[in-house]
Amino acid sequence: MHILLIHQSFAALNEPGGTRHHELARYLAEQGHQVTVIASPVSYLTGSQNAPSSEEFERYGPGAVRILRTYTYRALHRSFLHRVISFISFMVSSFWAGLRVQNVDLVWGTSPPIFQGVTAWALARLKHAPFLFEVRDLWPAFAIGVGVLRQPLLIRASLWLERFLYRHADRVMVNSPGFLEHIKQRGARRVELVPNGADPRMFDPLEQGTAFRQANGLEGKFVALYAGAHGMSNDLPVLLEAARLLQDRPDIRLVLLGDGKEKPALQKLAAEMGLENVCFLPPVAKSDMPQALAGSDACIAILKPIPLYATVYPNKVFDYMAAGRPVILAIDGVIRQVVEDARAGIFVPPGDPTKLADAIRNLADHIELGREMGLRGRAHIEAHFDRAELAARLERIITAMVSSEA
Repeated sequence: MHILLIHQSFAALNEPGGTRHHELARYLAEQGHQVTVIASPVSYLTGSQNAPSSEEFERYGPGAVRILRTYTYRALHRSFLHRVISFISFMVSSFWAGLRVQNVDLVWGTSPPIFQGVTAWALARLKHAPFLFEVRDLWPAFAIGVGVLRQPLLIRASLWLERFLYRHADRVMVNSPGFLEHIKQRGARRVELVPNGADPRMFDPLEQGTAFRQANGLEGKFVALYAGAHGMSNDLPVLLEAARLLQDRPDIRLVLLGDGKEKPALQKLAAEMGLENVCFLPPVAKSDMPQALAGSDACIAILKPIPLYATVYPNKVFDYMAAGRPVILAIDGVIRQVVEDARAGIFVPPGDPTKLADAIRNLADHIELGREMGLRGRAHIEAHFDRAELAARLERIITAMVSSEA
């Protein structure tokens, strides 16, 4: 089969950001399929241009992954308006690029940003191919909940577009069971769950991350690591407040690894608070993430205390568990169920810096407890959330969709 994926924030393994789709595409290629990805050359995480607007070709076994980078307006982190302009620029450029891709058996669109879903739907109809629409976040519900989307006319238009895509997709795919009810209520005809997960083969739970620690002056410290986006949703000021409460523990370091629109403000806030126990590090490629996670003693996942965030399956949590590190989870809901079922970490109420600081202290004082949690989390990923098994589930869905169109 030839599968066309439209994905503005697609990240390859040698780039920072979520690599779910690169890993899935590689698996499909290994099974003999051809995957063409139309992506932005601008990193969704950093806003910098990672690659030129050009073509990349990667062969895996009998199949291949072809990545086409098309023009995208770069200033997506400057403001909400600039972000929308960036989304629309990619929507248009990816459509024209997609018209030139021949012999497509299925078009796969993913959201957010939801605008690229329009491109995928239009290309699927023009090419007489089935349309698989993947929902990675409940947009625009999340944007409304955080307060990014406030203009009533834009809200109404976004809600209409969301329902249009759900109703016109041949199948809708979600990465969290928490999304199922929301999407079914808005008109999706058939919804498939292919949850986020991790590739445990990428991580060694016994690795100590010595090079990462030495490079960042973390030798002899208990390292509590946050890895990922520094955005409005991530509630990282709460993490800085927890760091303030831990200033009496010189053996503990909080490391914030990543990038995003809020990072400069967070660095300024940390300086104003006089936090010497916080280290900000730039994002790393997924291929370098195993070493970074190995250099930690515990890993933190945190989101704002918004009820809708109880529906999410954050990618980072699965990577933390695959790396064999205990999770300090400041997110309630379905992902809490995963961590608690695995007995792989400590849940703290979202928005509570005192409880967050207490959890970090607890693991710093009980190193062996944290190791046991980490190994249980690793085993849970191997048993229930192995990326290869999830990719095989996706292949079955795609095969069924194409077969029904034949």
